[in-house]
Amino acid sequence: MRRLALAAALVVFGSIPVGAQEVVLRAVRAFAEGSMFSRNFERFIEKVNADGRGVVRINYIGGPRAMPPFEVGNAVRSKVVDIANVTGAFYTNLMPEADAFKLINKPMTEQRGNGTWEFINSLHNQKLNAQYLARQFHNVPFHIYLNKRPDKLDFSGLKIRVTPVYKDLVEALGGAAITTAPGEVYTALERGVVDGYGWPVAGIFDLGWEKVTKYRLEPAFYSVEVNVLVNLDSWKALTEAQRKVLTEAALWLEGLDSENVAVIAAERDKQAKAGIQPIDFGPAAGKAFLDKAKDVAWQSVIRRSPEAGAKLRQLAGD
Repeated sequence: MRRLALAAALVVFGSIPVGAQEVVLRAVRAFAEGSMFSRNFERFIEKVNADGRGVVRINYIGGPRAMPPFEVGNAVRSKVVDIANVTGAFYTNLMPEADAFKLINKPMTEQRGNGTWEFINSLHNQKLNAQYLARQFHNVPFHIYLNKRPDKLDFSGLKIRVTPVYKDLVEALGGAAITTAPGEVYTALERGVVDGYGWPVAGIFDLGWEKVTKYRLEPAFYSVEVNVLVNLDSWKALTEAQRKVLTEAALWLEGLDSENVAVIAAERDKQAKAGIQPIDFGPAAGKAFLDKAKDVAWQSVIRRSPEAGAKLRQLAGD
């Protein structure tokens, strides 16, 4: 049904030029409409459509209702869509190196200046047939949220809902990794199918999960990355003027990360008021946890892609 809905949308809203110059690009997102990880992309589309009037326009098809999140990467690769807002965690099956992006938390201005963006873009060109237009949320970390209070930073006996971002870490610390779609997490928590889940520090209120969450495990770890990708064939077909509109909007979008400091502070306060209690086992345990998280993640990346993984680790400064 989802594929039929998307196919119908593409028939109606395909990449049909409007006038002699303007080109229309089809866009999807991997996250729920209006959620933290979609809102800035929606602002990006508004900016492109305003700044690019008569030159380039983005037609926003939709999100998970139109296309399952884990199919978005392939949809960009195969040009089912032209542009997507998606995390690398959703296309590691196509590009294993994407699992390393969570370990690179330098500002995008620095990544664009030190060769990191260029290298990651080359990986997208080669493996995903995509242009790596922008990355968002380099300064938003993850947490493990639980409904059972552990005695230490160990997940033995716990069932934790995961994405590829923290699957290896959960298993390395003895937990049972459970994979479900985001739309199924609330019910899984409510029924005790899972004891917790990994998620960024912000965004759980968008999904209503605060109603079925008791604890937030400290410390925070890794870094959120939500990318804007453009199908490479679509990108190459654009004029310099059209690419300029998209590139300038992409840099503006990355600049919105400065807003995240206030967003995170407000989110922690909101979680406290909702009764979500932080669990902190102290500096020594926290450092051991972070070291373990980093080691497990890099080992996984380098095992699957030795040469590129090592290069990404060098660029990350680890």
